[in-house]
Amino acid sequence: MKNKNIFLIILCVVQMMSAQQNKAFQDGEWFKFKMSYSNFLKAGEATLEVKDEMLNGKSVYHVIGNGWTTGMVNWFFPVKDLYESYFDKITNKPYKFIRKINEGGHTKDIVIDFDHASLKAHINNKKYNKKTEVTFLENAQDMISAFYYLRNTYDTKTIKIGEEKSFVMFFDAENFNFKLKFLGYDTIETKFGKVKCLKFRPSVLAGRVFKEKESLTLWVSHDDNKMPLRLKANLAVGSMRADLIEFKGLKHPFKVELD
Repeated sequence: MKNKNIFLIILCVVQMMSAQQNKAFQDGEWFKFKMSYSNFLKAGEATLEVKDEMLNGKSVYHVIGNGWTTGMVNWFFPVKDLYESYFDKITNKPYKFIRKINEGGHTKDIVIDFDHASLKAHINNKKYNKKTEVTFLENAQDMISAFYYLRNTYDTKTIKIGEEKSFVMFFDAENFNFKLKFLGYDTIETKFGKVKCLKFRPSVLAGRVFKEKESLTLWVSHDDNKMPLRLKANLAVGSMRADLIEFKGLKHPFKVELD
């Protein structure tokens, strides 16, 4: 019996080490993006940072996303957004999600705690001082953890053009079926040089912000980092583009194509 227990412990350790080695990111990874409106007007900047932290006794990744407007756009439509996600290092299950935004006067201040044992999301809407409890579907991701989940689990070595990957995303207080379609391979010109990319079409919620469900196009590096390099969005009014302009703390080598 003791030998069996030792074997199980060793197996768990090996699995954990393998999971860590296969990750596309690590603690200390940091991205900075430049955003432009209708391809010519500088609109703002955004950052994404990964931190190694503890939450309720669990070792987690804490990802912080900040976005803000600059220049002329900030004069007539100021935006200041904060998104945070705490998720499991092995399973990627989200434990806590924070959304605090101010987009031209449209504000939200929401904290969601995920109880995976009961599949209940405890939602604290701080703006209205209202607390609710909503059932979420098993293996659901929040808005931020979903991005890191895809980077770790999408097998880009066997991917086929037209292939779709879907999973449940829990956003605000609802479960959504999120889909990501692979459009093909591309090489784009970036601040760092020409980079081989994988091109995707994420599904989004059409309405106040996006023109239609297929309004987004995403380019990620065709390497083990699967880092976001460019995002284009057709909005209800105009279009938005985000380009990666700075990064640090990558887990894997980043290659630029030679001319």
